[in-house]
Amino acid sequence: MDFSNIIGISANGMQSQAARLRIAAENLANSDTTGSAPGADPYRRKTITFKEELDRKSGVSSVKVKEIGYDKSDFQMHYDPAHPAANAQGYVKMPNVNPMIEIMDSHDAQHAYEANLNTMQISRSMLTRAINIMKG
Repeated sequence: MDFSNIIGISANGMQSQAARLRIAAENLANSDTTGSAPGADPYRRKTITFKEELDRKSGVSSVKVKEIGYDKSDFQMHYDPAHPAANAQGYVKMPNVNPMIEIMDSHDAQHAYEANLNTMQISRSMLTRAINIMKG
């Protein structure tokens, strides 16, 4: 495997983890976003899935975003009869976002992003050394 393949794989990994961080941040930012009318649905948590993609020319596999979807779990009901989105019984549908899960997911994505960045930096350093040896 050549250095350009390693750098490409790391770049794809970084792009995928950056997308994962964006989704977690969006979920966290909307963890209290309710509907605006009585009985309306609140923000629905987004999910992200990945796929392995093979570059047929080089024979190298890397990761890509497969799909950004929605968590189909139930909304929690919160009693707040004064809320504009409260139903006739006084309950408001709350987003199906668990902030702890989003924080843990963002930490996990951050570590994976950093690992890919380190791999890219090490590969670049090795390539630079190899070029210097060939010059020398």
